[in-house]
Amino acid sequence: MAGTTVDEVLAELAALEDPRVREVNERRGDDHGVNLGKLRAIAKRLRTQQDLAQQLWETGDTAARLLALLICRPKAFERNELDAMVREARPPKVHDWLVNYVVKKNPHAEELRLAWSADPDPVVASAGWALTTERVAKTPEGLDLAGLLDVIEAGMKGAPDRLQWAMNACLAQIGIEHPAHRDRALDIGERLEVLKDYPTPPNCTSPFAPLWITEMVRRRNET
Repeated sequence: MAGTTVDEVLAELAALEDPRVREVNERRGDDHGVNLGKLRAIAKRLRTQQDLAQQLWETGDTAARLLALLICRPKAFERNELDAMVREARPPKVHDWLVNYVVKKNPHAEELRLAWSADPDPVVASAGWALTTERVAKTPEGLDLAGLLDVIEAGMKGAPDRLQWAMNACLAQIGIEHPAHRDRALDIGERLEVLKDYPTPPNCTSPFAPLWITEMVRRRNET
């Protein structure tokens, strides 16, 4: 599909706009009305096109940016480009896909993790914590897990929502993956009570860290 223009893609996305989808998405802060399954189908057809992805991102349109993140080449971005992008990525879905689909696969991920985790913007800081959670699970060597728990214990309770969610995920991951720190992770979760009353559908795992940790450890012990 090389040669596809930005205007053609935007027209296709506009044709897929569904007011009901937009209504649901906007409740979560995502200002677009395109079904994500249909969006992924477009991405599959277009395949990887870095230039087109960058042009779609520059439109500022949320659906276009989501598509851009699916057809880009994650390793092609420079550090300063990703830093600018994460500061622009305010809709939660765009932020989530940018971190998970692009930054995690980029050679500058560790450098950005360190910089973002200490950023005064809580949304940017949440990206740093998401990258830290990835390392806790996959490459924990060199991480100060006790130090991370210190920071979580001191700051998670009063953190803004998105930063709080990211710190909570890191707390849970430490408890799940690292038995030596599990008791402390459970204790921090119990005392802070972050997301304790979060409504959880049947057959889903609660985001409350003590329940989350306990359930995931139970499942692993059963296998």
